[in-house]
Amino acid sequence: MSDPGAAARISPLQKAVWWAQDYVYAAAWQVRGFFSRVQPASFRNGTRAPVVIIPGVYENWQFMMPLIQAIHDAGHPVHVVTVLQRNKLKVPDAAKLVAQHLEEAGLRDAILVAHSKGGLIGKYTMLSLDPEHRIDRMIAVCSPFFGSRYARYMLLPSLRIFSPRNALTLQMSRELAINSRITSLYGPFDPHIPEGSDLPGATNIELPVAGHFRILGDPATARIIVEQLNLPA
Repeated sequence: MSDPGAAARISPLQKAVWWAQDYVYAAAWQVRGFFSRVQPASFRNGTRAPVVIIPGVYENWQFMMPLIQAIHDAGHPVHVVTVLQRNKLKVPDAAKLVAQHLEEAGLRDAILVAHSKGGLIGKYTMLSLDPEHRIDRMIAVCSPFFGSRYARYMLLPSLRIFSPRNALTLQMSRELAINSRITSLYGPFDPHIPEGSDLPGATNIELPVAGHFRILGDPATARIIVEQLNLPA
């Protein structure tokens, strides 16, 4: 569990440094993803439980490449839902595409690995679109399960949906039944989610690296995710 007062004790200078590092990381990986020629099918082989990657808003699947590579190296077949493109759809619409991929690929006992908005999509899929129980559990990184107060200042509807007052966010935050099947990872400071990603009833793990994006590339994040993936079902 995280310390609710920890973020308040971090100096403004340290927060500013983390903000800058976060955006440098995000910009670099957006560029790398644009020029990447890696084919998603190249990660589908493996003998362990299948993993489905769900990136955050405005992120293509290549943005999560450090985690994809680590998960695949650990023996898991990794699936990416390419039809999500840059993940600008509404959460229920994106969740339908995830559920469709699970069915078309014939996946069973699948584990979702999601970033940011991807965690909301994953939870919605688990709650409403998995009648055959194809999803075993989800590992979410920096997901705004309770929204972000900054969303109210966003001009784009695709970002305003993260408001804590959003009807869907409120509805899902009240759904506690599947939280025990979710592992929520986050750092000591997230510049985009001041509410934090601590989820009641879930396995909550605070990582040593701060940020909303940079955390995806930290070796500690990959290590913890692989450890969680390999826990008994």
